Amino acid sequence: METTPQRDLDLREERVRSLVGAVPYVLLAASTVLTLATHDLPWARMPVTLGLVALTAALIWTMTGLNPDWTARPRVMAAFVATLVVMIAVLSIRSVWFAGFFGFTGYLYSWQLLQGRWRFVGVTATAAITVTAYMGGLPAPTPSSVLLYLFFVAALVALVAVFSHLGETTAERSDERRRMVERLRETIRENDGLHAQLLVQAREAGAHDERERMAREIHDTLAQGLVGIITQLQAAERAAGTATGASAGSETADGAADVAEAAERNRAEWRLRVADAIRLARENLAEARRSVHALGPAPLETARLPDALADLTAEWSRLNGPRVEFTATGPVRPLNAEVEAVLLRAVQEALANVARHAGAGRVGVTLSYMEDLVVLDVRDDGIGFETAAGPEAVLSPASARGDDGATGGFGLTSMRQRVTRLGGTLDIESEPGTGTAVSAALPAVSRETAGE
Repeated sequence: METTPQRDLDLREERVRSLVGAVPYVLLAASTVLTLATHDLPWARMPVTLGLVALTAALIWTMTGLNPDWTARPRVMAAFVATLVVMIAVLSIRSVWFAGFFGFTGYLYSWQLLQGRWRFVGVTATAAITVTAYMGGLPAPTPSSVLLYLFFVAALVALVAVFSHLGETTAERSDERRRMVERLRETIRENDGLHAQLLVQAREAGAHDERERMAREIHDTLAQGLVGIITQLQAAERAAGTATGASAGSETADGAADVAEAAERNRAEWRLRVADAIRLARENLAEARRSVHALGPAPLETARLPDALADLTAEWSRLNGPRVEFTATGPVRPLNAEVEAVLLRAVQEALANVARHAGAGRVGVTLSYMEDLVVLDVRDDGIGFETAAGPEAVLSPASARGDDGATGGFGLTSMRQRVTRLGGTLDIESEPGTGTAVSAALPAVSRETAGE
């Protein structure tokens, strides 16, 4: 919808065009009234004069008012202007008032409806008629009279040309401004559409990023936690089965005592496994809630990264069996919270893969603080795997499926996404029978630098 100032401007221009269209009739009427009022014409000649006035008005109305489309036809307009100039001449002969007032119509239509040099022909003819009427006839055949006559005609032609040119320039500038305003409106509409499109894309991208974040967090908390719980419950199930089998095979008193002692040990292990499963369930429930609220890992809230990794590896070794050696090198310093969270999650994922797939006896975890980088290395002496297909396909769902039904493919993808999102690199080296090495390098962005 147009703005109020532009709409007012359009209305004013429409009114001006209407007034310009009425000018010929006003000038014709004024010339007629002045002719009657001043008795410039004998009454006997008035009926013919009024008939010529009516004929002229009808001509103008037919050519410009009744058929406005004819203004785009040059030959029709040339005939109309020529006829109009003749009518001006006839009326000017009858009264000088027609030359003084209505003669202006000849200038107006000559410049407006004719093209090129024909404009000057029409204006010159009109000027010659009006000057002749003012002078009472053609000039005397003397140089001074002829020069004076030509001077007045030339002056009128020059004035009409100058003012008409100024009017055309003003109209062109007005049209250009109107086109500029229309282009600006179109640009604004396009920008509004583009802005709306960008908002939709931003919302879609945000939703996609949030889905990826939640997928990574669910994998690193719920999925790994459920795997740990299943592992503990499977161990408890084996302990209970061993105790039941021993009880069924006892025959002597001494044997019964040994079986009872073994059963008690198995029950103790069963209770420990169940207690570990319950604790893991509670811890991972808390981690899941923290993931939903986009909070960092709980271990990093109460301990530095090396201490949190030391506790994590020790707990993992207690629950899963293989011995883990953790080492931190270089000057320890607080890093950006996202960097520390990614490193912690990377260790969790790497150890989870070792527990599910590697069959390792020893695991080494090294955290190295360098000047510009912090590097995490996780190595194991397990069965390894084939990496010829590339880092993204080191574990396929068929080859990486454990007893718990979990797969390792998304875990490595999630780890790589986390690392590369922060400008880091992830390298995985492995061969069948030689173990696996996972190395993640991230920019060592300090908390103070990230805050700036």
